[in-house]
Amino acid sequence: MSTTETNPAAGELATVHHLPVPESGEAIEPDEILTAEEYAARTSQKARAIARYEGYRRDVVLAATVAKKAATHEKTKAALNHGLTVIQGLDSWRGRAWDASTMGVYRRQIKAAEAMGDQTLVADWLERKARVQDARHRRLMDLPKLLIGLVKAGVIGLAALVVIVLLIGLLVQLSGAGEFTRVVGGVMDALRFIFTAIAWAWTPLALVAPYVISVGVALAAWREGRQRGKVPGWLATSTQDSDVAIDETTIAQALGALRIPQITNYLKEGLPMQYLTPARRDGRGTHAVVRLPAGVTAEKVARRRADLATGLHRLSKEVWPTTGSEAGILDLWVADKGALAEGAGDYPLLDEGTVDVFRGVPFGRTLRGEPMMAPLLERNTICGGMPGQGKSSAARVIMAGAALDPTAELRIWVPDANFDFEVFAPRCSRYVMGAEDDKIAQILADLRELHAEVQRRGDLLVKHEIPAVTREYASKNVGLHPIFCLLEEAHVAIQHKKYGDDIAQLLVDIVRLGRKRAIHLIVSTQAPTKDSMPRDVTRNCSNGIAFAVGDHVANDALLGQGAYSAGHRATELIPGTDKGTAVVKGFSGERSEIVQVYFLDVSKDHDQVTPIIERGLAAIAKRGRVPWSTRANGELEAPPAPRNLLEDLDEVLGDESVPAAKVAPLLIALATEYSGLTGKQLCADLAAVGVKVPSSQNRWLVDPVTIREALAGQATADLDEDNQPG
Repeated sequence: MSTTETNPAAGELATVHHLPVPESGEAIEPDEILTAEEYAARTSQKARAIARYEGYRRDVVLAATVAKKAATHEKTKAALNHGLTVIQGLDSWRGRAWDASTMGVYRRQIKAAEAMGDQTLVADWLERKARVQDARHRRLMDLPKLLIGLVKAGVIGLAALVVIVLLIGLLVQLSGAGEFTRVVGGVMDALRFIFTAIAWAWTPLALVAPYVISVGVALAAWREGRQRGKVPGWLATSTQDSDVAIDETTIAQALGALRIPQITNYLKEGLPMQYLTPARRDGRGTHAVVRLPAGVTAEKVARRRADLATGLHRLSKEVWPTTGSEAGILDLWVADKGALAEGAGDYPLLDEGTVDVFRGVPFGRTLRGEPMMAPLLERNTICGGMPGQGKSSAARVIMAGAALDPTAELRIWVPDANFDFEVFAPRCSRYVMGAEDDKIAQILADLRELHAEVQRRGDLLVKHEIPAVTREYASKNVGLHPIFCLLEEAHVAIQHKKYGDDIAQLLVDIVRLGRKRAIHLIVSTQAPTKDSMPRDVTRNCSNGIAFAVGDHVANDALLGQGAYSAGHRATELIPGTDKGTAVVKGFSGERSEIVQVYFLDVSKDHDQVTPIIERGLAAIAKRGRVPWSTRANGELEAPPAPRNLLEDLDEVLGDESVPAAKVAPLLIALATEYSGLTGKQLCADLAAVGVKVPSSQNRWLVDPVTIREALAGQATADLDEDNQPG
């Protein structure tokens, strides 16, 4: 028979039925034969539940026992760890004291310089040692004089005190304010109280002082051991920080762990590494410059960056070994742990400010935390990386900076359907967005127009006798203003079946010739391969921006041939984790830098770019007329008509001839388009419209009568042209 038990907490749930089980204590004998009914009874649901409970109880007890033993083990290791750290600190003091007394530092440096065969360095260290020895000898010789001086100072001080007391007592006696003996007695009583207090406090102080001093020495030794000692790995506790202080010792240990034979042998001989710049704080990390042993190049170490990072307890991207002033000098910078988590911060021109593109535009911050500017003039830029890592955002930051220069023209082509650059449209003279064939055809037409502009500007450089566009000529209305062009998702346009080849060839010609003519082209792509990006485009882009990439081919396409083998690797950036972080080339004097790029949002609810565009358009309006067409309300405006030099001269000249050098300032005051005009340039411009300025005693007089006759002839020619039969 089964027993029934109702669970009151179960409510309407099912009733529990317990089958008969053996009485408590009944056990199964070995080799006992059970019937099917007996076996079913002994393996019933309730029996199995009781067995499981007993198992859980044993597990809990076992886990508690293991945890207790583990805690005891951790405490034991922590005690041994701290004790060994104190011992290592005391040993460090001993070693430093021995070095100080025997000049061990200088002897080791001299030995290392001899091992490296650097005689100049040997002589330098010998001279340093001699200077220190001479200074120490002088101090020892002066020590008796110092002791005699201290004794003399004590005797003189005591005598002076006695004289002062006697003098004060005499003055008190003579003035009638008191008695001489009382003054002397008061001083003696004060001295007696002081000595009594010292005697009373001496005993407890003498008892406590050894303990206080011992604790102080132990703490100081522990701190010394933490900085200069190394606790064995088997004594490390679970709560101990795995970080290490980046100093000369840890750098030498990390270099030794690379197992490069020359470094290993050098350190085995007990020779110290040669630090041209000792490890010191530099921004958000530590910087050091090391002369490597003979036969080891800094490039060889740079290729082992990941291995070096493990020895410094850092991520690979937080360690940047580069070549210093010589092949054997390692310039090493190590970021603080988690430095990347701080990000680049807010875009510095978010709320105010303008830009001079000839000085660059804000781009981001280096790991050191230093602002990084993107140089633009006389350069081109290639930007790439895996999808979603920030390449479009980087191009947006550069174009936003250019938009804040009122002399700059923007042209953007996006052969894809996305919203990344739509807010730039009002600031652009050319803007195309879409992957349809007619949109790609429009991109091709715009590139042909840009190619013609490149050729036209070449003629202007010859005319103005300048090798490249300068800020002065960019500000004039002479057709040499800066043009910034962005081809986003460039691989889509280049691989188009019908127009791709022509687009690729135009890009090659533009990047080759446009840079000196104030035309900056940015090509942005996910796939910088030989099939999706012409090699002559990548080779002519001085600026390279590489977000996380998948292989060394893409890495070298963005950062230059050989960048991967030299240790400049965007392949070590982790997709997602390092979003917004890029390795860049051409932005500074370094071969490469790791930069956290500013982020500008274009989403509808948090649009940060539109205010920048509006501020740029306001700066253009304040400046006056611009030499290119701008888009307003979705339509392209006709470019403004160029100024008529003859009409302007007619306005500023009177009835007398004026030297050309004095006419130029009159034109500059009339219109900003003449900014920077000189008398010589004015004569050349007049000659271009058929007016020759004669030289009179080298004064080059501009005759108003001649100007007005030429203006009348120009008007007649225009009228005759209009009256021609159509």
